[in-house]
Amino acid sequence: MKNKLDFSRPLVVLAPLAGYTDLPFRSVVKKFGADLTISEMISSNALVYKSARTLKMIEKSPTEDPYFVQIAGNSVELVRDAVLLLNEVEGIDGIDLNCGCPAPKVFNHGSGSNLLGDLKKLEEILSTVKKYSKKQYTSAKVRLGVNEKIPVEIGKAVESCGVDFVSVHGRTRAGKYKAPVDYDAIKAMKEAISIPVIANGDIKDYDKAKEVLEYTKANGVMIGRGAIGKPWVFYQLKHGIEDISNEMKKEIILEHYDAMLKFHGPHGAIMFRKLLHSYSKGYTGANEFRDIVNKISDIDVMRDLIENFF
Repeated sequence: MKNKLDFSRPLVVLAPLAGYTDLPFRSVVKKFGADLTISEMISSNALVYKSARTLKMIEKSPTEDPYFVQIAGNSVELVRDAVLLLNEVEGIDGIDLNCGCPAPKVFNHGSGSNLLGDLKKLEEILSTVKKYSKKQYTSAKVRLGVNEKIPVEIGKAVESCGVDFVSVHGRTRAGKYKAPVDYDAIKAMKEAISIPVIANGDIKDYDKAKEVLEYTKANGVMIGRGAIGKPWVFYQLKHGIEDISNEMKKEIILEHYDAMLKFHGPHGAIMFRKLLHSYSKGYTGANEFRDIVNKISDIDVMRDLIENFF
């Protein structure tokens, strides 16, 4: 089996983001140069109970290769059953365990970043994924800790499970998305372990990505919120360019819109409203545009609006 991930150069990865990184968005990002796309976080529970919504969430676009599914879970049995179920699904190249989500409902359930407060438990769950998965890759997405920063301990715990790489968001759970990202901590994790480390957190453009890679010596960067409203950031990184024409942006926005309708049906137009809020940032008349968009659900009217505004 040939290696689909080439760590001989820095990888550019799309971070899993609940409510954003659905199939349409991933397919757009893939087209512009992401080396790896990952599904939205999937609850092991929902997967095992074969919730229709969850099964739709793991579908992938034909262009997504390699493609990972990210799962969250707090019980060995449930995680094992979720992995066994994913084994039956074609086209998934890896399973990523979420050990970083700070959301209260995930944390209070014992999943996500909760595992960083109990590294034995983290190892137990991650080793379960590794043991039962028939996919080519296993990885974990972590933060620096719950309240205290313990990047080296976390890195070593993840490495001991035999996974292929780790992605680290440079904040603690307590730091949510507001605290400054600690690139020193990412660097410390990178130096302490021998598996590849992907740096994540506040990487919004080409210059920042380059700076983070040089400083931390990470094996790649993972971009999540920095790509919302700017999926062309992957194109900029891949080709080392700063500028994207407004024509190209418009083409991308329309392509994303069409992909949303194809995947989600007419409701995709309503779902696209929040994305248009992001896309219109920095444009003259953005506020009025957003007010109008919020009232539109007709797919053709929405398309005309996008055509005219951008």
